[in-house]
Amino acid sequence: MPSSISTLPSVRDLLSHAVEAVGGAEREGQVRMAEAVAKAIRTGEHLAVQAGTGTGKSLAYLVPAIRYAVEHEATVVVSTATIALQRQLVDRDLPRLAKALKKPLGREPTFAILKGRRNYLCMHRVHTGAPEEPEDTGLFDAFAVSRIGREVKRLHEWSSDTETGDRDELVPGVSEQAWRQVSVTARECLGVARCPVGTDCFAERARGEAGRADVVVTNHALLAIDALQEYQVLPEHDLVVIDEAHELVDRVTSVATSELTTSLISAATRRCGRLIDADIADRLLEAGDGLALVLDDLPPGRMDTLPTPLGGALTVVRDAAHGCLTALGSERKEDIEEATARKLARSLLDEVHDTAVRLLDAFDEDQAHRQDVVWLSGDQYSASPRPPALHVAPLSVGGLLRERVFARSTTVLTSATLALGGAFDTLARQWGLPPSPKPTVKAEGTATDKPAPSDDDGPRWSGLDVGSPFDYRKHGILYVAKHLPPPGRDGLGERTLDEIAELIDAAGGRALGLFSSMRAAKQATEELRDRVKHPILCQGDDSTSLLVSKFADDPRTCLFGTLSLWQGVDVPGPSLQLVIVDRLPFPRPDDPVSSARQRAVEARGGNGFLTVAATHAALLLAQGTGRLHRSVTDKGVVAVLDSRLATARYGGFLRASLPPLWPTHDPKVARDALRRLDAAAPA
Repeated sequence: MPSSISTLPSVRDLLSHAVEAVGGAEREGQVRMAEAVAKAIRTGEHLAVQAGTGTGKSLAYLVPAIRYAVEHEATVVVSTATIALQRQLVDRDLPRLAKALKKPLGREPTFAILKGRRNYLCMHRVHTGAPEEPEDTGLFDAFAVSRIGREVKRLHEWSSDTETGDRDELVPGVSEQAWRQVSVTARECLGVARCPVGTDCFAERARGEAGRADVVVTNHALLAIDALQEYQVLPEHDLVVIDEAHELVDRVTSVATSELTTSLISAATRRCGRLIDADIADRLLEAGDGLALVLDDLPPGRMDTLPTPLGGALTVVRDAAHGCLTALGSERKEDIEEATARKLARSLLDEVHDTAVRLLDAFDEDQAHRQDVVWLSGDQYSASPRPPALHVAPLSVGGLLRERVFARSTTVLTSATLALGGAFDTLARQWGLPPSPKPTVKAEGTATDKPAPSDDDGPRWSGLDVGSPFDYRKHGILYVAKHLPPPGRDGLGERTLDEIAELIDAAGGRALGLFSSMRAAKQATEELRDRVKHPILCQGDDSTSLLVSKFADDPRTCLFGTLSLWQGVDVPGPSLQLVIVDRLPFPRPDDPVSSARQRAVEARGGNGFLTVAATHAALLLAQGTGRLHRSVTDKGVVAVLDSRLATARYGGFLRASLPPLWPTHDPKVARDALRRLDAAAPA
């Protein structure tokens, strides 16, 4: 990165000024994190920062990042995993910070939000209408068609009023089917030069604003797309901050996963329409029919070998799609209507062809060296039938991140949960970083400017844990029910249900139940609603956001649910004083990606369980435990009803990944503490 003698105030001075301007209080961890980020910017060394809830990490990375952007007239990218944090940064943190730093920096810093093209209204699509979309059973429902029609009409009216075309600004929102009628993917876009309304393109306008901004806020998905595509999506940058970095691998994996269905093949054939000879298009349609017959005879689940019939069917699909692409020919001078039709057809044909190629190539290597995992999903025989779908996902995204993210820009990765088992190396391996070349800087240490030793195996990086302003040992108890039997496969046992009921009674409600499956959450809800005197809400009864609001508003209410609640609940105060975890959140044994990753590690001589399953459990458990303390005054109990946390060999790794709560195995200690908190809580 460029370096020079700066006339701007130091990061420490800017942070103090910003904290005072927004009415906050300076925190030691926040100061140390800001200085570490500034050091990373100076040295070009990547940085992983674990910053507990309450640290104020957004300001800690934004202040040095903005200082760098203003000083060097550069753009800094901030990537987040969730819409909630994106909105917090763009609607609250950055506007306040920009005003606060205007005077000391000499000008007001600028910022913009950038999303994938599919998130913006396409005015060309609005004017010309949508092509025939993939078959959807909902389209045969008269009510659904009527609803979609009303939504599309509202979208057309909105297109005349909106200044951004951003889907998130449309309130209330519309269904995915309706939005597809007025938006395009990057593959479907004609390009600003050829599009008749290119000068008014909302997506291009957003990209233009992003290119002129000091800070661009985006999401992990777009960061992944920028890394995967040959063309540049994000503006030029040499500093990227990845917030909520514990979700980076999953989000990148999701973007890099492809799917092939017979409905996709049918849609590609229809889009060819009159653009190519009917016989050539019919070959693709027949290839899709052949694939459907093969898929109907295959069991769902992960595929370790390629069945001969499937290999043959995929080869026919690949060749038929290639024939259609060849018949379409290269882009030519033609009227806009035909150019649009050709672009839309090519986008789906490319998707069909490339996915078929990837599916066939996935089985070329042995287990230890494969790059992808393939599985079949769908249940056409259930009450809610889902047609079969083939999926192919990367076994690792570390190489991609290392080559396309870390090699291109200085990267700061931060979250409240990064040091699993007390070290950063576990996640660093997943990110494609080498083992830490020097000791991790713990909360009591300081970051220095001494460069790390050279490491021929990869980019230099360091880890820093700045701790948390929360006094976990005084304000929280980790109760592990060591006396309970290990959880089985037949749902929640009677002793576990008794334990939950006793804990809720002691807490006077105020409980968030985090369950490993929706089935377990519903079982607990149904069986305990008659046994406890406090209301129990269950995920699925209403929208999750509404349920969380009800839970927060009534301290006596309990909320039970699964995965999204482990990371998505932010309820400070007396409404949440008990977090219940029914079992350790290992991935399902039949999860195709995690099970394949586990097998790949074992094929290379590693410990697949610790590397994959235990890491997944540690991340989720730490996130779930973090629901208890959302402010410095929060107190309560985290009750883990899975005795393996105390008895299994891997228990120490999981416990070392959690906040330092005061530990106990005594149920009476936990219940007595909850009764005292209930008695002291406001009426």
